[in-house]
Amino acid sequence: MKKTTLKCILIDDSKVQRRAVAKIIKEHSKLDLINEYNNGIDAKNDIGSTIVDLIFLDIEMPGFNGFEFLESLENKPQVIVISGNPSYAMKAFDYDVTDYLQKPVDKTRFDVSIRKAINKYELENAEEIELEYIYVNSNLKKTKLFLNEILWIEAYGDYVKVISTDKKTLILSTMKAFAKQLPKDKFLRIHKSYTVNLEKIENFNGSTVEINEQVIPLSRHKKEALIKALVVIE
Repeated sequence: MKKTTLKCILIDDSKVQRRAVAKIIKEHSKLDLINEYNNGIDAKNDIGSTIVDLIFLDIEMPGFNGFEFLESLENKPQVIVISGNPSYAMKAFDYDVTDYLQKPVDKTRFDVSIRKAINKYELENAEEIELEYIYVNSNLKKTKLFLNEILWIEAYGDYVKVISTDKKTLILSTMKAFAKQLPKDKFLRIHKSYTVNLEKIENFNGSTVEINEQVIPLSRHKKEALIKALVVIE
């Protein structure tokens, strides 16, 4: 599959905060930081003349705040709001932002957010991207499963149940055998009964992960492996 790299800009009036976030962005192998701005007006004037896939946006800025900036855009790319004020979160999602991160930015949470952005980008550009898929035996026939649509896989007796975006597929297989067909950089077995698509994880803690608003158990000894897997490897 062609590697996805998102061209992004960063808008934050604080030089210290901008420097900290820029460092995290530059260290990420799937992000290309093409410019930084200390105000939304300069960013708005430039954004029409260059291709931008993702904007990292502060809200509290003098003169022209983040919400005013969002309202001014005609063709809005993906936006990840980064703010020190958690009260802005609900309003931010009213603008259909991809995610909301609170300052100071946690590196692991940042990686989860970028996976969301990449997944959304690939879905929106599906015609231009060669999608990966596998064939499985289900109901006595070969069924094509697109890997990007798989949310998680669940052990189900002598079968595994593949939960996808719009369907559930029951396959006669052990979890171990089925997992061999999946790319290790995209899927991880986090529990004896569950393997998850890493790109679909929305939140996680020490005992659960959340995918598509569903809570899935996380084995205690798999937490470290999950954190490592969520860090994009060069």
